[in-house]
Amino acid sequence: MGRHPRWPGALILSFAAAGSAQAPAAWHDPSPHKVQIVTVDEGVKLEVLDWGGSGRNVVLLAGSGNTAHVFDEFAEKLAAFCHVYGITRRGYGVSSHPDFGYGEQRLADDVLRVIDSLKIAAPVLVGHSMAGEELTRLGDDHSDRLAGLVFLDAASDPTDWPANSPEYMVLYHKLPKQESHPGPSALDRRSYQAYRDWQIRSGEAPFPESELRNAYETNADGSMGNHKTSSSIHRAIGEGALKRDYSKISVPVLAFFAWACTKHPRGEYACFAHPAPQRKPEYQPKDDQERAAMEAFDAATEAYINRWKANLQNAAAGVRIIDLPGANHYLFLSNEKDVLREVNTFLASLH
Repeated sequence: MGRHPRWPGALILSFAAAGSAQAPAAWHDPSPHKVQIVTVDEGVKLEVLDWGGSGRNVVLLAGSGNTAHVFDEFAEKLAAFCHVYGITRRGYGVSSHPDFGYGEQRLADDVLRVIDSLKIAAPVLVGHSMAGEELTRLGDDHSDRLAGLVFLDAASDPTDWPANSPEYMVLYHKLPKQESHPGPSALDRRSYQAYRDWQIRSGEAPFPESELRNAYETNADGSMGNHKTSSSIHRAIGEGALKRDYSKISVPVLAFFAWACTKHPRGEYACFAHPAPQRKPEYQPKDDQERAAMEAFDAATEAYINRWKANLQNAAAGVRIIDLPGANHYLFLSNEKDVLREVNTFLASLH
């Protein structure tokens, strides 16, 4: 899924069932993780993945629309220098899908219950996108239980969101019109590999097949079915997000920002930092009016990002910000080596 459902033109996956295909062969998850199920609330159980490794404990939290399996390929490499866990939050994948408990505080408490249940001592929490909510809440309330926080393009403020601003949306609608980014066709959904191929053609970082199989239903013919998470859960999480206040965080912070969006009009801005390194060439304005519209939109977008960065600097124990020009929003996939290097350096700096 895209960065946030409220971003203008955010990438929305078609949930239409694909056409017929031959019966699928059995599939086995190749990721070397152990799967555990942890009870975090009455009637609510979460899937926890454990990739092993030695050294500092690290807990990975996925963004909106994803399960912990989105980290399957990244986590295996991360485990070379730390002990890596991943949590699939309530409402996603094989974790419980209750009709309650999607506010920021409850989701953060779920993470804390997992940490307590598995006796994960002083972990570094690494969160992608929407998981910045859980990271911030736990950092504010339980820094004494943590060793550090890593925001993977996850430090935007849901209460200071560009698409909520009428003035910003006026600038957005003045951008030059371009061919819209088509969603996946039935052929693109005939198998999980076909969908991954579509992601690559579309300039996205492809998800591990295990992520797609855990996030989506599988039709009888092996094609991709509906997303397992209902739209009501996505809405509830969005509505339960709180204003970001980093001032109570007393552990070191590492924050990555993907900047690709600020130089690409309409269709590519839509996914906010989604363009991957193999994206199509940057749009060139046809006249001064188009150039002015693009520059105005760039400036407005950068103002939001700069406010988010300035707010993040209120964390008391130090903040290191890494800009990754050209990165996909799923920067741990598109810029895996960069993220692994910086996280390793960050972990080594902790006491």
